[in-house]
Parts: sequence; structure tokens; C-alpha cells
Amino acid sequence: MKKAKINYQNRKVLPYFFQGRTFKLATILSWVIAGILVLLPFHALLTTWAGSNFGHLDSWRVWKEILFLLMLPPAGWLVWHSPTLKKWLVNAWITRLFAIYIFLHLALGTWAYTNHEVNKTALIYSLVVNLRLVGFFILCFIVAAYSGFLRRHWQKILLIPAGIVVLFGLVQKFLLPYDFLRHFGYGSSTIPAYQTVDANLDYRRIQSTLRGANPLGAYLVLVIPALGVGTKKSRILRAGVVLAGLLVLIFSYSRSAWLGLAAIAATLRAMTLRNLSVSYRALLILIALLILVGGGIYLTNKSEEAQNVVFHTSGDSASARSSNADRLASLEAGAKDIIYQPLGRGPGTAGPASFRNDQPPRIAENYFLQIGQEVGVIGMALFVAINILVARELWVRRKDQLAKILLASLIGLTIVNLLSHAWTDDTLSYVWWGLAGMALAPILKRNGKKQ
Repeated sequence: MKKAKINYQNRKVLPYFFQGRTFKLATILSWVIAGILVLLPFHALLTTWAGSNFGHLDSWRVWKEILFLLMLPPAGWLVWHSPTLKKWLVNAWITRLFAIYIFLHLALGTWAYTNHEVNKTALIYSLVVNLRLVGFFILCFIVAAYSGFLRRHWQKILLIPAGIVVLFGLVQKFLLPYDFLRHFGYGSSTIPAYQTVDANLDYRRIQSTLRGANPLGAYLVLVIPALGVGTKKSRILRAGVVLAGLLVLIFSYSRSAWLGLAAIAATLRAMTLRNLSVSYRALLILIALLILVGGGIYLTNKSEEAQNVVFHTSGDSASARSSNADRLASLEAGAKDIIYQPLGRGPGTAGPASFRNDQPPRIAENYFLQIGQEVGVIGMALFVAINILVARELWVRRKDQLAKILLASLIGLTIVNLLSHAWTDDTLSYVWWGLAGMALAPILKRNGKKQ
């Protein structure tokens, strides 16, 4: 007796044989992604130590990009075996903008290289730094659509490493010598072993395990709101961890991060106006106290403390130029570059990648201006549009805790990126955009039922 042939072409649910393989593969990829996200907050510390002891620092630093590239073929296989996911990726405006953004980088990068505006090293470095957040978002989106592992465990993946970062920051501030990180290879040729406010050793900045004080501040802008989320059983513990995070943020002296956190507090207050949980109340009260303390210092800005901490304008500074003057000059130069070259000069000609170029580096102290310097007004508009679309999708899903935290932190991190190149940091770009991919991913069906 002949067996009836089953036509799976028009079925929304995959054959069981393929379902088993695809979901097992997605689970394996979920574990790899989780491992990357857990290790990233310690990436700078571990790779600097490895590079200083075994050489080839850049080779150690690209471990995550190597894993990312290795995961692309199996992720493509997952998309191929899901008509629903394939259709979404083809038709969604977010992925369309991603594709145009990537093409623009490749086209302008080719033009800049052939016209000797950028060398090969700076070009490759810029393409990696500018496009990895796009690629990792899509990767996490695909994997999270198949497997619920990342959705279920995002708090542990994010908060356990964050707790270690905060703890090490406190130890670094109050117990360790100011140049302790030199034992891990930190120095003039890698990452500075310590940072100060305007070269004043009395105001040493916490950088913990990240590559600097400002990257640490930007990371905490994402982490601190998430630290206030959890079960009621650990409310006191959460309040203590949030306090510790705020303390580390204060002593990072990252003013852009302070502004970003204030914006997050206002956003969370607006989003939870009618139903404000105890955790968020405690978090908002703590942030409000921080703002009040800062306001008090502002009102007494003749004090030495205020000049150093808030304004970075102390008369005792050993720095030849104040950081405020350098920042304003960089912002002005970046804006002029875009006015005179609205099509951009090519990837690798601005931002951190430009330090590897043969021409003088261009640091705008603003990530959006950096994108404009590299890929022009069109590229900058594309990146702004990508942020707006992602924010819109997060708003639609704001009842979900992860989506709510990411939406609020995106607003805060946008402010940070208006005053720094925060999205060029490995930890922040991978962690935030990876979590965003998880939060926005649909849940595919298995055996006719949602996973």
C-alpha cells in the first residue's frame, strides 16, 4: 500500500524531522550567543591580558567576530527552513534599512580605498565596528525566533556579569592601587591603566573591567534600570545592587552617562505612570536623589568639588586644555566636515578607526556625527531611521520587561552617543543590540503550537 505523500510547501509548520534539527541547532546557537554576552563585559580585561602576554592583541580582540561569522551559515539555514521568518526578514522595513546601510558602507568604503582616503586596516576596522551591531541584531532575532532560551534567561545573561563589573568597580575605587590594571597589560600601548578628570589624580575615574570610564558609564546606563527588575523575594538585595551601580556610575565621572540615566528615569516614570511597581519607585527615587545632589553641587559651583566633578574646570588641573574645550572643538569640527562633505569621506576616515588610518584622526565626540563624516548625511539619516523603527517596535511591546528596559535605555544611550562614540564599544553594541534582537523576535510555531 502506497503511503500518501505529504505536501509541506503550503504548511506554516515545518515537518517534524526538520523541526527537531532546526530547534536543536537554534538551542546550540543560543548557548553560544549567551556565552558571548556573558563574556563581553570582561572582554577588554581578558584580551588585554592575553595580548600583553602572548602578543597579537588584535587577534585576541576579534574572538567574538570570529564566533559571529561562524554562526552566520547555520543562522541562514534556520531562515531558509522557515517561510514565515524569511518573509518577515524580506518585507520588514528594519531589515531593508539594514541592507541599504550595509550597502552604503561597502560602496563608500570601496570608493575611499581606491581614492586613497583610507587604508585597508582602518577600512576593515570601521566596517566591523559600524556594522556588527546590525549583524548581531539580526542573528539574535533569528535564533530567538526559534528558541526561547535567550528570552527566558536574559536577566541572568545581563545581570550576573553586570554585578561582577559593579563589584570590581567598587573594589577598584576603594581598595586597589590606582594603577592596579597595569598587572593585566594596561598601559600606553593598550588601554590606559587609570583615567582622571583633567589629569587630576585626586579624581580618578572607575573603569572596572571595561575599556574606559565612559564605556563603563554607558554600560551602566543599560544595566542600572535592569538591576531594579526581579522577584519580590530579593527586593532588598536589588536595592543594594542598584545603589552600588549608582555609586560606580558617580565615580566614573561620565557626565554623558549621568544625563542618559536621568533621561531613562523620566522615560520609565512616563511609561509606568498609572502602574508604578515598588522596584521602579525605588530606582526612580535613587536617581532623583542623584539628580538633587548634582543640582546642589551646581548651585554651589564655586566649590572645588563642583568644578572638578561636574564642570571639569578646576584651576588645579594639570591638563593643558580642559576636556570641555576639546569636546566643543571636536563637535564643531565634526559638524563642519559634514557640511563641506555631505556625502562622507568613507568608513575608517573618522571615529576610533581613523587612528589606524594614514591621515590624521577625526574624533567628533558624537557617534551620529562620526557616521555622517564617514558615510554622509544619507548614512546618518539611515542610522537615525533604524533607531526610530527599533524604538517604535519596542514601544509596541512595552508590556514586556525587556522591551521596556531597552526602550528607556535607548533614549538614554542616544543622549550618551550625542556626546561620545558609545556604540563603537564592543560590550555595549553587542549587548544592547543583541538584546533588542531577542525582544523583537517573533515566536515561531512548533507542531502547530507556540514554543
